[in-house]
Amino acid sequence: MSSRTLVLGGARSGKSAHAEGLLTDPAVTYVATARRYPDDPDWDARIALHVARRPSTWHTVEASAPSDLPALLTATQYEDPPILVDDLSTWLVGVLDDADAWEENGAGAVESNVDELVRSVATCRTRLVLVTAEVGLGVIPSTRSGRLFRDHLGALNARVAEVCDEVTLLVAGIPLKLR
Repeated sequence: MSSRTLVLGGARSGKSAHAEGLLTDPAVTYVATARRYPDDPDWDARIALHVARRPSTWHTVEASAPSDLPALLTATQYEDPPILVDDLSTWLVGVLDDADAWEENGAGAVESNVDELVRSVATCRTRLVLVTAEVGLGVIPSTRSGRLFRDHLGALNARVAEVCDEVTLLVAGIPLKLR
């Protein structure tokens, strides 16, 4: 039986490095959900740091379209290498962007994508580690888009946690096992 682990944490909490350390297999499928922005060299530098930290035997898949991630997880077989998804919060940004949901539109499309992702996590047939930002401990965002993102990500994290076998929260680099 496969195992599903959710690793949550705030910015720079060590959540990605911790999640990477959970997988000791020589072959791992690393699913990068962040979109690249040609006019953002800082974002490119952050991505490069993540790439440099990964073992050369890991295979990277870019899943920047909302449907890419659920499709990849649904297609898994028991004998497939473990999958590490980094991360659900950047996946959600893509969902919100594609649904044009930063204002009043697109809530139905967001929920549909989240439902599909949760189903695919629950039925993934290989070892799965998911990374996501914990947003429930911060201040209330001052913008509507910030509150919208926080609310959607908090709901997504709770739903994914329900279908995971293990849930770990990283605080100041210290993993706290929640389940």
